[in-house]
Amino acid sequence: MVKGLQDLWIMDETGITLFSRVYDEKMNAQFFGAVISALNKFAENITEGGLTHFELKDKRFSFLKVDNLIFVANSDPKKINEKKALAELEGISDIFFKEYGEVLKDWNNDISIFEDFEKKIKDSLEEVIKKFQQAFW
Repeated sequence: MVKGLQDLWIMDETGITLFSRVYDEKMNAQFFGAVISALNKFAENITEGGLTHFELKDKRFSFLKVDNLIFVANSDPKKINEKKALAELEGISDIFFKEYGEVLKDWNNDISIFEDFEKKIKDSLEEVIKKFQQAFW
């Protein structure tokens, strides 16, 4: 896998964040989910398909929508292109649905069920973790 994603959020279309892995959290994960859900609904009203990505000064947020879930990750647009970021998100979504597909059928909005997901995608995130540790140690 690409190993270029920095932070990751998985949310449903209503904005409930099922899982997040964020290194420098500046915003509560549930609030982030609500904001992204609202932006996506706005985008869907003005264009078919809604958000695919947006960029800030030094971060690109990429979106992948699969089965009523939105996978969002950010990356450095200078180091990883959008196509590679989406490929990484697709791999993560595949793992998520393999692990939790059955759970999601009768899900009761208990997000604690997904807390161990980071262990499932450790290989995808390992490179980012090493870089983060080297920056501070």
